[in-house]
Amino acid sequence: MPKVGSKPNILRVSAKLKKSLATAGVLERCSSKHHLFEVDQENQGVYLILKGRVCLSVKDAEKLDRIFSPGSLLGIPATFTGRPYSLAAVAVTDTEVLHVEREAFLVLMAQQPELCREATDMLSREVTFIQAALAERRRQKSNSNSDSCNSVPKKHEVTSFNRRVS
Repeated sequence: MPKVGSKPNILRVSAKLKKSLATAGVLERCSSKHHLFEVDQENQGVYLILKGRVCLSVKDAEKLDRIFSPGSLLGIPATFTGRPYSLAAVAVTDTEVLHVEREAFLVLMAQQPELCREATDMLSREVTFIQAALAERRRQKSNSNSDSCNSVPKKHEVTSFNRRVS
């Protein structure tokens, strides 16, 4: 499990965005180990952590897991694109989140361009992380498939003989 605060929180919201999300969202209380969302799950919107901690994880790449604390907004990439979630979010402690459904979030972004800029900045940082995480997972898989020189297929030499047939 990663350490809290081991990296700067790239998904922390401003007070103004938090206040706006509060008007559009619903408070949800989650027990430890509750899954807010799973990889490939249909998008349900964003989650602002109010209390507790949540782990965002990349399948088959545990060393890339990150723990987020209050003030973090999760699910931004999938919510903007409407695609399924690419990461899983699991409560590490008893947690309170503000859940804002996708349509309400997009309306808020359209109505308040300065908040949309803030959210797109978070989006770009998160997409950069996801790309790096997926590249690392591909590297790990390729390294596990080719751990030694013996795993490299050998070329077969083909020798042709010129024979005279009489």
